Amino acid sequence: MSEYWAIVPAAGVGSRMQSDRPKQYLPLAGKTVIQHTLEKLAAVPQVTGIVMALGADDAYWDELKIKLSKPLKIVEGGKDRVHSVFNAVSSIADALNEDDWLLVHDAARPCVQVKDIIQLIEAVSEHECGGLMAVPASDTLKMSNDRQYVEKTIDRSRIWHALTPQCFRAPLLLEALKKGIKHPQGITDESSAMEAMGYQPLLVEGRSDNVKITRPEDIALAEFYFQREDS
Repeated sequence: MSEYWAIVPAAGVGSRMQSDRPKQYLPLAGKTVIQHTLEKLAAVPQVTGIVMALGADDAYWDELKIKLSKPLKIVEGGKDRVHSVFNAVSSIADALNEDDWLLVHDAARPCVQVKDIIQLIEAVSEHECGGLMAVPASDTLKMSNDRQYVEKTIDRSRIWHALTPQCFRAPLLLEALKKGIKHPQGITDESSAMEAMGYQPLLVEGRSDNVKITRPEDIALAEFYFQREDS
């Protein structure tokens, strides 16, 4: 029977938040951002356990008292996302089988719906490599030149905004990450690592309220979504 391990890269400092602490430790709806994220992942029935990559100088994790329904392993993250994900996956590599899957999710996406994660898992189950949550682009998209003048308007009919989770077959993603850490340029998510290997991940339509907390105003938006969940 296949196992699904959730991988959470959480080694970033979140400089755009203009905060005294990394964004994953900011308060949100009575908890921290990271607590909401981990609880959502632990609530997915298929998830066997969670591996989270923290920064080497993380001074906040030990302050939290988080109890989850699934095992949680902490590893040291790396310079870039690809290094953090690789470290997390490598820490469980010996326990992974050919039929296992890796479900990578941003620490700063606490608004993801459990039912959407399940939908992703089911959608990619027969795919050769896996896929990712994404939403079709709805805004008009512009390409700029080096002076920030509009060069052209991009046809958005085939453009998607990548989200997480991203779910891939464990042996394939581990191989892609091994190559990605040697040449990290352009490897901004797990899908791009798989694409560099020649695979074509499946796009599974998600929800626009699966926001990534990046800027101060995102916290207020996430608060609104949590209030709507509870109503």
